[in-house]
Amino acid sequence: MFLLEYFKMEFRESQKFSQVWILLPFSLIGSVVIFIFGFGIYKQIICKIPFGNNPLSDHGLIITSLLILLLFVTLFLLFVSAHLEYRINEKGIEYRFFPFHMNSRRIQWSDIANFEIIKYNPLSDFGGWGIRYGKKSILYSVKGNKGLSISLKSGKNIIIGINKVSELEEYLENLKQIRSL
Repeated sequence: MFLLEYFKMEFRESQKFSQVWILLPFSLIGSVVIFIFGFGIYKQIICKIPFGNNPLSDHGLIITSLLILLLFVTLFLLFVSAHLEYRINEKGIEYRFFPFHMNSRRIQWSDIANFEIIKYNPLSDFGGWGIRYGKKSILYSVKGNKGLSISLKSGKNIIIGINKVSELEEYLENLKQIRSL
């Protein structure tokens, strides 16, 4: 009875890009670019000294500066809002990498041949984090090097990055016991 009740529960995890080594360089580069264009606006519009060897018009400089600012703000918000979430329950496995997936992707238990927790190298195996395509698998990863590898009966393999390794191991062990009953 306990295993059946456990199976009705679900396992959830959500991860965000919070690595300083990603956000700090992006913020520094953005700040430098914004400072340069801000200085250009100050120099050309307020001080009336042309900015650069072949200066834009005042309107062109303002519009270009606003577009650059909009680009950096949009990219920064993309990094800050991006997150990977997944859940496992009696229906199967659902995952979503927002904002690239607006809706969750669902995998039914009947479509899964096997699943296991694996260790992988995000840089050498997939070229980094995010949504990555490898030789044999698609990786959805935000940080770390552990993942839930899901082998589908269709031959496709999906790896979802995990941080709560021990909790997921316990949940999956109980799940395998229930599914073998």
